[in-house]
Amino acid sequence: MCNEIIAILFLSRDIAHREHLKTPSYAAHVALQEFYEGIIPLADQLAETYQGRYSSLKTVPYLTPEGEDNVADELELQLEEIESLRQEVFGKGWKDTALQNIVDEIVALFLQTLYKLRRFK
Repeated sequence: MCNEIIAILFLSRDIAHREHLKTPSYAAHVALQEFYEGIIPLADQLAETYQGRYSSLKTVPYLTPEGEDNVADELELQLEEIESLRQEVFGKGWKDTALQNIVDEIVALFLQTLYKLRRFK
């Protein structure tokens, strides 16, 4: 199921980058750039750390957006999915604290971006 989280992160990067290119808001433009530049290194770190602990990710599925018109709403849906999956994937006890820490950093990036998108329209 880690592959599902990675897929969500890839999708969120694509959505943020596309919205970054079309938004008329400078604040959103900057916030989305910070997000899409920051999320892929975290996705890589999560995938590599997971594979170091467990096994190789066989596939990373391609996902499509839920259809939300607002980028903040779409990112919030993705964050909720990540937070739901994290306990299933990494809730196995003390061995997975490194993985949980990476997910914490991912959640923080989502929350910071959501704050900036909603506060500085």
